[in-house]
Amino acid sequence: MVKKKSEPVTNDPEQPPEGISRRGLFIGGTAAAAAAVLSGSSAASAATPLAYTAPRARHDGGTDELLFVNGKIHTMDDRNSVVNAVRIASGRITAVGQDAIRQGNSKDKIDLRGRTVVPGLIESHSHFISLANRPGYHVADWELASSIDELLVILAARRRDVPEGEFITAMGSGTPRMFAELRLPTLQELDSAIPDRPVFLYQGGGGPARVNTLGKQFFESITDLPVTVGDDGSIAGGNPNMANRALYHLRLRQTFADKRRSALDAMAFTAKVGVTAILDQVLPATANATLDPSVLPPQPTDALFRLDHFRMYDAWLSLHRQGRAFVRLQMNFLHNQGFIAALGGLDQQLPELRERLKNQFPFFGDDMLRTGGIGEWAAPFAAPTNANGYAVWLESQRLVAQARWRNENAQGGSPTNTDSIEQVVATYEQMDQEFGIKDLRWGLQHGDFATPDQLARLKALDVGVSTSGFRWLGGVPRADGLPVGPLFRQIHDSGIHMGLHEDGVHIAPHNPWFALHYATTGLNVLGQQINPGQQLTRHEALYAYTRGNAWYLNREDDLGSIETGKRADLLVLDKDYFTVSDAEMRRILPVMTVVDGAIVHDTGAVRGRRDWSHDRDHVFDESWWQQ
Repeated sequence: MVKKKSEPVTNDPEQPPEGISRRGLFIGGTAAAAAAVLSGSSAASAATPLAYTAPRARHDGGTDELLFVNGKIHTMDDRNSVVNAVRIASGRITAVGQDAIRQGNSKDKIDLRGRTVVPGLIESHSHFISLANRPGYHVADWELASSIDELLVILAARRRDVPEGEFITAMGSGTPRMFAELRLPTLQELDSAIPDRPVFLYQGGGGPARVNTLGKQFFESITDLPVTVGDDGSIAGGNPNMANRALYHLRLRQTFADKRRSALDAMAFTAKVGVTAILDQVLPATANATLDPSVLPPQPTDALFRLDHFRMYDAWLSLHRQGRAFVRLQMNFLHNQGFIAALGGLDQQLPELRERLKNQFPFFGDDMLRTGGIGEWAAPFAAPTNANGYAVWLESQRLVAQARWRNENAQGGSPTNTDSIEQVVATYEQMDQEFGIKDLRWGLQHGDFATPDQLARLKALDVGVSTSGFRWLGGVPRADGLPVGPLFRQIHDSGIHMGLHEDGVHIAPHNPWFALHYATTGLNVLGQQINPGQQLTRHEALYAYTRGNAWYLNREDDLGSIETGKRADLLVLDKDYFTVSDAEMRRILPVMTVVDGAIVHDTGAVRGRRDWSHDRDHVFDESWWQQ
């Protein structure tokens, strides 16, 4: 039976995940499932300072050192050095090249046999926390499928780890354009792959959805806010949005243990695709006039991108306190209160932003989890023609500047109109005149069609631009032949600080190689040229995803390159990023991912075994976690 709504839902942040042995950690099929917990732990209060003990790999001899040799290690340093060795100890890079070899052998010496190594990829714009809160046994890998047959294999691989009655889910990034058949699988196809577990597929940020027979039976059994399911298993979006209502019923049945498992699943997929650090742009909060948290739990109309923004990090924080988070997370704060007449005058508007700036700190935390700045926006964007909305938006910029926080705005413009970008640029100049913002590293997200003049003015303010590759999925050629953006080449050649992102996990997938492919080819998922004349070289694109994004996260001294003294985040790739065909480059995945000196993803391809990974055959000594 599927979990019933009446079952107790715990909010104990230290409760062991349900159905998982305390003696082991296993990750099933294509995505991660949960792990052992520390005995004797108690919940930390919300006021407890962040504390983290980095997970360290216990390899052959249980040492805290790794030595990689015989590789093509692209350091991405200022000289674009390519070396053959790198040594890691205590989470940092201690030597590269011949210096690493001269220091002698290590018990954890890994022969790369000529494989390509690059720094860990950094996401400068993601709504990742949604992926870490997915209900059911979520299959993030569905975004890697290119056909229905591949998708069914990926879904079926998850089946072996899912208890009877529990849902297998896949949500967000998958849209029909990703699959050769340009559709989602049918109910019959889902039944053929998984006949004995309910399945729920939900595309994009607001549906529609598709279920198998057991999923259909479950939703049709609900009498309180019933869900309409078609004979083919389809659940429509629209009004009312039945896909969102179905999502609501699954969210109601999530326990805190489920959310912790979901967070571990999201980390494992992140490591699998090679992302080692993420700037999370949060999710757009419900825009109302209250700070009352009781109105924020999931509602039947909420889309996938809507969560309680005060509580959505709880599971991650719980895992972090136990030293079980294994990718880096930096959290921006998005504020979605525009003009609200009920609040009164301008000095009464923006209550949430005002409280945030008074009571929290930017860039507060540790190497694995920290706060960021204000973004993707401080208030909904409004043009001067909307007098009240514009006044609130402008006031939000002023409040952030006064508080001396980092600030972002997301505007792209179009090939024929950059007024919205001009408004952001002019306002940033105004804020610099009033308060001085050049040392705060404000940002422009997207900036697709920023003009050379606008880029030069932003550069003078030391503002950075984070450009997006998400159009590879939904973009189509323009009738006039102009690029659909971003203008990667123009932005890069301006000399402004530039990053590259994918903007997952609703608008686009989480996989960064899709964005790298788009930035270097201009091709959409169907192979059509949609961004002519705006391609980057592969080195330029990789630089944007490593050192460019490290700057954007204010972490260029720690991350983004393989250099002595930096944090040890790197990828061993299954293909040579710099020489494979364009089509193969898009399919690159790491065979090994290292975060903070620990191997957090390992297919076994390098050494023929997996000593430390999040794979289903992994077993470890629980006492190590209690050190």
